[in-house]
Amino acid sequence: MVNQVGNIDWIDLTVENGRSVADFYQSVMGWNLIPVEVEDYQDFCAVLPGTDTPIAGICHKRGANQSIPSQWMMYVTVDDLEQSMRQCEEQGGEVIIRSRDMGSFGRMSIIQDPAGAHCAIVQSAGD
Repeated sequence: MVNQVGNIDWIDLTVENGRSVADFYQSVMGWNLIPVEVEDYQDFCAVLPGTDTPIAGICHKRGANQSIPSQWMMYVTVDDLEQSMRQCEEQGGEVIIRSRDMGSFGRMSIIQDPAGAHCAIVQSAGD
């Protein structure tokens, strides 16, 4: 269920050359790619073959995405972004990117757990 607290609601990959990596995944996984216009370049939304179901994003490491680690990033919905960032730090983690607006999707932050793994936490803008 999308936007349910604790649910992994999205994944994406942010890399230097999004086009070549998108082509790689299209070839290996059979995903269809839908270009997403961002400033003066295109990121990509991966779609299941034969459907219009988006399953992942493949993004260039530019602009607001410049400091996102190059890895598959899961986005987990939380109830209160500020509280979750505080809990992250209190539990020995680190907030890598503080609250960032995602328009109609809400706000997000990227955290690192005590073992060094990253994920994004998202507070939904609503339904």
